Amino acid sequence: MLLFRDEEHADRWCATRDLSRGATITPEQTWQLASSWYANKVKPDWRRHTVEETEALLS
Repeated sequence: MLLFRDEEHADRWCATRDLSRGATITPEQTWQLASSWYANKVKPDWRRHTVEETEALLS
């Protein structure tokens, strides 16, 4: 994961390395994903997410 100040910073970073730009998400989106992903991790009945659950979290 790379952190950038803004969209232009990400564009410059990619350009200087001759890389195509991938997807970006905001800190708020990162927090929402992490909160959902790890919500039940400490519970005794925790289990891995199914493919369907993972797709739902990422959409």
